[in-house]
Amino acid sequence: MHPKEFKEEKANTGRLTHLCLKNSEIVMGVGFDNDESVQELIRDPANFPVLLYPGTEAKNLSQGELTTSDLAGRRLTVFILDATWSGARKMLKLSPSLQRLPRVMFTPTAPSRYVIKQQPQDGCLSTLEACHELLLSLEKSALDQYALPEQLLGIFKRMQDHQIRCACDPDKVGYRRKPYSEPKQRRKPTGTSGARRTKYLRKPTSET
Repeated sequence: MHPKEFKEEKANTGRLTHLCLKNSEIVMGVGFDNDESVQELIRDPANFPVLLYPGTEAKNLSQGELTTSDLAGRRLTVFILDATWSGARKMLKLSPSLQRLPRVMFTPTAPSRYVIKQQPQDGCLSTLEACHELLLSLEKSALDQYALPEQLLGIFKRMQDHQIRCACDPDKVGYRRKPYSEPKQRRKPTGTSGARRTKYLRKPTSET
């Protein structure tokens, strides 16, 4: 998890996700090559470590491109970069050990449900939504079980409802006062800002 998400973000969906998933772990940082807990997970021969990061070389879990035979009896260990897209690219650039991992992705079953934030592009999701979609695709591929699919989305909705109530309370400081529009009604970014946002899937320059 990027330090800004860990220390500053009010709507930290990565932390909410961690609280719901008992086998998850949060590691704060920007570069992880010197983080012993991360490196131990990567080195453990009992693990099959992968990085959730979309791209042309990523195996699409929604299409069954990763199977139990690929794991060969090892435990699937998924690394997720919890940050903005620009922050995630920096984290990956500074972590060659993560760059070398096989990559996985999924095809979202629904657009982002984020009301209090605008996603940079169609198909982008919050960390919580991404984990929900990941678990759906893993269960579909018989790689994991997802017993409570409504739990994460229910918590996500309650968190946003709380943020919206705070925004409507004139006695609370630090919240916007304008009403939130529905995500599907928002205009896509254009110009320089829009062009910058379309580059969020570029590989870090250190990758070969």
